[in-house]
Amino acid sequence: MTTRRMGESLTAFELLLEIDRRCRLLAADLPLQETRLQTWSGIGFRMAEHWFVAPMGEVAEVLQEPRLSRIPGVKPWVAGVANLRGRLLPVMDLCGFLGLGLSVVRKQRRVLVLDHEELFAGLLVDEVVGLQHFALHGLELSPPAPLLPAAAPFVQGHFQREHCWGIFSPFALAQAPGFLDVAL
Repeated sequence: MTTRRMGESLTAFELLLEIDRRCRLLAADLPLQETRLQTWSGIGFRMAEHWFVAPMGEVAEVLQEPRLSRIPGVKPWVAGVANLRGRLLPVMDLCGFLGLGLSVVRKQRRVLVLDHEELFAGLLVDEVVGLQHFALHGLELSPPAPLLPAAAPFVQGHFQREHCWGIFSPFALAQAPGFLDVAL
């Protein structure tokens, strides 16, 4: 850059060049993008005393427990059907399906909406604890111990933090023949 005499002002373009030069000098000490901590995020939820996290792309939305209409002739873990913006949403009690007994009615209960291929269903869980972020280097691909045996086919690893978070795949659940067999 050319030197200027005292009192001479920079043109707008020269000022922008000077700002760019200063920014580049200051940015030289910042870490490269690749060195930033890689994270994995998902929707955290609880069933009884078991903690799980569902991958973000596998949960379409989270709802407060909707008003349900009972369906005759179905297994007890089918909680009912709800109208979700003009679409019928069958709601399954995930605790009941996994053999934990039916969820106790509480304010914290929520429904994780699964919209995968031809399947549109709600999974009733005891509580949703929001978006959870984990350091990717903490991912364990082995099943957590202890693991609810009925959940094993749907758990794809775990993270360890204040307690063990099993990575629960609603898409894997949707593929399970027993999940779609709701008739008595």
